[in-house]
Amino acid sequence: MSWDAFPEGGDEAIGSAAAFRPVPGGASAFFEQAQAGVIRSLVSQIAELVSADSNAAATGPASNDMEAQLGLSSHAELPDDPVLARLLPDGYSDDPQAAAEFRRYTEETLRSAKVASAQAVLSSLPSDGGEVRLSEPECQQWLRALNDVRLALSVRLGITDENQELSERLLPEDPRSAYVWVYQWLAYLQDSLIEALS
Repeated sequence: MSWDAFPEGGDEAIGSAAAFRPVPGGASAFFEQAQAGVIRSLVSQIAELVSADSNAAATGPASNDMEAQLGLSSHAELPDDPVLARLLPDGYSDDPQAAAEFRRYTEETLRSAKVASAQAVLSSLPSDGGEVRLSEPECQQWLRALNDVRLALSVRLGITDENQELSERLLPEDPRSAYVWVYQWLAYLQDSLIEALS
């Protein structure tokens, strides 16, 4: 996840926080161009990250055709990248053999679902911003994609349940401070979308 996705000027450049509101059949929100740019950049990075070493991206003569057709993953271990490890966690933390088998049968589907959610955001959010109106299924895809971005940011920022106040400890010139603001805004955006659907 690249720190250069955020526009110069930090949270001031992104404007007032966008939020979703209920509309018949779904939810709607207005995004300024800078806000759309940040979301599109981060969601694109997630899609690229989860698809980079998937079986679908790595099919070739060395791959097992039958396994690929069945959607089985060639990955048996937790990814080395801490962000990928958070996005694609082990199914069984106390049983490595069961975790490896579970991963083999579920990882490719999970990767594909994350890419599909990211693509749903990218196709519904214009790069120059504007009004976004989502159906209920699109809202669910947005929720999943925003959650993936927040999980990735939490790993890169070192945010845990115990240190949610990280923003208070960062100096304004620390490049991470802008991302803490984005992390908090995405939480607010998610909450507004959940509220709009309830």
